[in-house]
Amino acid sequence: MKTYKELPNDAGSNIIGQVTAQADRLQKRLASVKHTVAVMSGKGGVGKSALTANLATALTLRGNTVGVVDADINGPTLAKMMGVRNATLEYTSVGVKPAVSVLGTKLISMDLLLAEDDAPVLWNAYTQKDAFTWRSTMEVGALREFIADTEWGELDYLLLDLPPGSDRLPNVAELIPNLGGVVVVTIPSEVSQLVVKKSVTLARDVLKVPIIGVVENMAFYVCQHCGEEGPLFSADETLDEAFQQVILGSIPFDPRLARCSDTGTPYIDEYSDAPASKALRQVAEKIQAFFEN
Repeated sequence: MKTYKELPNDAGSNIIGQVTAQADRLQKRLASVKHTVAVMSGKGGVGKSALTANLATALTLRGNTVGVVDADINGPTLAKMMGVRNATLEYTSVGVKPAVSVLGTKLISMDLLLAEDDAPVLWNAYTQKDAFTWRSTMEVGALREFIADTEWGELDYLLLDLPPGSDRLPNVAELIPNLGGVVVVTIPSEVSQLVVKKSVTLARDVLKVPIIGVVENMAFYVCQHCGEEGPLFSADETLDEAFQQVILGSIPFDPRLARCSDTGTPYIDEYSDAPASKALRQVAEKIQAFFEN
């Protein structure tokens, strides 16, 4: 396979110059970010995006300047969860100003660029049946633009909420070679942990990206009347021993967290005394300690 520089003629598109310029912009943006964190699961339906939104809020409430990239290009949800879905992006000579949540967390998401609620993300191709050939490449290009073309300013943390699938982390690791670490989200289900273990192995052993830790979401429920705890899934299902070594925290199920995600209300601030909020704040504290130690 030929590299860009080996192409004899680019038909005047200056593709080499475009790619190089965008790579330079990406590095300049990342130079103003202290710590980059990818939040991943490998398995869908574990509440990863809701946790990302609340962990970003928790880090913000700890006095940090935090930015979030909704890296799920085709199924973006963070703009709604963080209450900025109606924000209008402002374009300046130095980049796009991100949306800002009520508590000050910055966010960029494909959802902020779609005209209608039911508008899918379509990639230019002769036919949409042909688009799959370049879809992964185009998604990586869009993610690169999100990071490089957004006017983040100085950030303490940049969180990237990855879509489901163990193949997503290599794309991010390629864009951000010095990725600070990975937070892995699972639930107390053997099916979930079976998939998530593959993601942990990929990050730790293949990509050599530091594992900050594992968050067990929906670990149990807490009765809102008496405070008694009980298993949300089967009582026999517990966190795999391999995960227990790097556990950041176990987040209890709380239906109010889901309602807050639907309304764009910061759950961790609205219900600050709830067991799930306390557990989320402890996870945020451990993430910060990971980088400070």
